Amino acid sequence: MTAKLSADAQTAPPTADQADQHDDQSLRKVKAEQDPLSASPSIDVEHSDVDEKSLLRKIDWRLLPAVGVLYLLSFLDRSNVGNARIEGLTGDLHMTGNQYLTGLTLYFVGYVIFEVPCNIILKRTTPRFWLPTLTILWGIVATLMGIVQDLTGFFIARFFLGVTESGLFPGVVYYFSMWYKRRERQFRISLFFSAAALAGSFGGILAYGIGHMRGIVWENGWRWIFILEGIATVVVAVFAYWFIYNYPDTAEFLTAKERSFIRNRLAADSDATHDERFTWGNVYKALKDPKCWLYGLSFHTMSLPLYTFSLFLPSIIRDLGYTAANAQLLTIPPYAFAFFTTLTVATFSEKYGQRAIPLICSASFAMIGYIILLANTDPKSRPGLSYTGTFFAAGGIYPATALALSWPAINVSGQTKRAVANGMQISIGNLGAVLGTQLYRQNDGPRYIVGHSFALGYLAGNIIVSLILYLILKKENTRRDGITAEVKEVGELHGDWDGDDDARWRFQY
Repeated sequence: MTAKLSADAQTAPPTADQADQHDDQSLRKVKAEQDPLSASPSIDVEHSDVDEKSLLRKIDWRLLPAVGVLYLLSFLDRSNVGNARIEGLTGDLHMTGNQYLTGLTLYFVGYVIFEVPCNIILKRTTPRFWLPTLTILWGIVATLMGIVQDLTGFFIARFFLGVTESGLFPGVVYYFSMWYKRRERQFRISLFFSAAALAGSFGGILAYGIGHMRGIVWENGWRWIFILEGIATVVVAVFAYWFIYNYPDTAEFLTAKERSFIRNRLAADSDATHDERFTWGNVYKALKDPKCWLYGLSFHTMSLPLYTFSLFLPSIIRDLGYTAANAQLLTIPPYAFAFFTTLTVATFSEKYGQRAIPLICSASFAMIGYIILLANTDPKSRPGLSYTGTFFAAGGIYPATALALSWPAINVSGQTKRAVANGMQISIGNLGAVLGTQLYRQNDGPRYIVGHSFALGYLAGNIIVSLILYLILKKENTRRDGITAEVKEVGELHGDWDGDDDARWRFQY
């Protein structure tokens, strides 16, 4: 009888509670197949008391000001040569023709060559060691620029300034990938890059004050610009060994539970946790992908306006008829405006998930500035009109560049492919800067038709490149929507992931 009862129990229909339990288990199983994170309820329980938004703000305050200060110093030390030029640099070093422009070009030669080696050193050491060390090295080089006695010394100093500064920007982009999810990086990169605009404002203020030191030791004040700003860089870099953190697993300001939470959210979102071995096939994936070349062209078409503006703005304003001291002061407002527009556009882009549209609008805004500069046939009689043009140029160039630089960081998946794509973007991009340093020739002022025309044409080119990328990425997303749903938890797909070629990946445009 007992056996019969047991058999009846096995064949009896489930109770309502048993049916609900079975349905819940089936639902969890289906959900787990679609969303791997849902299969790990223990993670949610373990970190249920961690406020993600509060934690992100905490990380932002610890990371962004620190690396932002270093980038501000980097941009200040590379662009203050424009301030030094109008304080007597070219005359004291007996430069003739376009020798000054050659010195500017040599900076980018060193910059391009040593970017990849610097990032390799970063990966083999730590951010806390390498980023401050780089800053000390370029601070020393920047200081020594103040005591060069001839053209050869100037050329050597500019080359090694490029070498020592080359590792900061790509290093910080990699650094962010170890802290932030894919969809959080663009906004942080834009905030970080906004320090470049601040550097322009600070550079003008400092150059104005330091310019009054002419007659102290040296007849002109340009040497003091390099020396004092270089020494300040070294001093800040020494303290940076204490305010730059490494990675979440060792950051002192995080609790053990917060470290675990960050590790889990990154593992779910990023392919950085995949055990991807280096293969030449993955290198060729980047080289054969038209999108990777377009990301490079996107930065290329912005780097020429960016660096010509930052390197030649003091000369452009001085040639409107202002004294050197007043020209230094007048560089401040356009950069301050650029800082504001960069933050505004970055916020809009992040809030609405748009990349191409704000980039195109920013480039168009900058084009208005160059149209004004070119249309003013008598800048010395109407300096205010040309000065207004510099506001439009600055207000569009900086936010557009920030968006262009962040695009491959959020769209390219596959560790090797992303590393190659980032390298391609910086290398292709800085070729625009190399060209740009030769455009604002000594006798071209005050209209600088050649330089302004190239900048205008490059901005138009950026709009075309951005529009092509927009159409390609949108079309590809639509095609993939018809194949399979998007999978955002890339980190959970071990052994079953083909990078951004996978139909489950979606691009941001």
